[in-house]
Amino acid sequence: MNVARILAHKGTEVATTAPSRKLLEAAADLTRRGIGALVVVDADDMVIGLITERDIVAAIARHGVEALYDEVARFMTRDPMSIDEDHSLDATMEAMTIERRRHLPVMRDGRLAGIVSIGDVVKCRIDEIESERRELFAYIASA
Repeated sequence: MNVARILAHKGTEVATTAPSRKLLEAAADLTRRGIGALVVVDADDMVIGLITERDIVAAIARHGVEALYDEVARFMTRDPMSIDEDHSLDATMEAMTIERRRHLPVMRDGRLAGIVSIGDVVKCRIDEIESERRELFAYIASA
C-alpha cells in the first residue's frame, strides 16, 4: 500500500495559504474547514511551509495574542518534510513517528499533489489489517 492509494480514497484537495496572511486568518481557515494544517505556498504555488494548529498555539504561548496579527511566515515550519505518492504506508508511518509530524505534503513531479495526516495513515492501516483479518477468517472457515 502506498500514499497514492490514500489520496485515491480521501481526494487530492489541499488547503493552502499564503505566507503573508495573518495567523488569525489561518486559524479561522483551519477551524472553518475542520482540519489541522495548511500548506503554505508562494506565488508560484511552490510549497514553502506548513502551518499547523500546534504552530499557532505555540505562537500564542510564546508571544501572546498579538502573534495572531503577525504573518504566517513568522511561525510556519519552513521547507516541511514531504513525501512522494509512491511512498509506502510503512515508510510514511515511520517518517511521521521519527520526525514527529502529523501532516505531510505529498509531491508529484515537484508539485503539490495532496496531503496526508497521521489520521489518514492510521485509518488506512486499520482498513488493511481488517481486510487481512476477514481474508484469514474466510480461509479458516473454508478449511
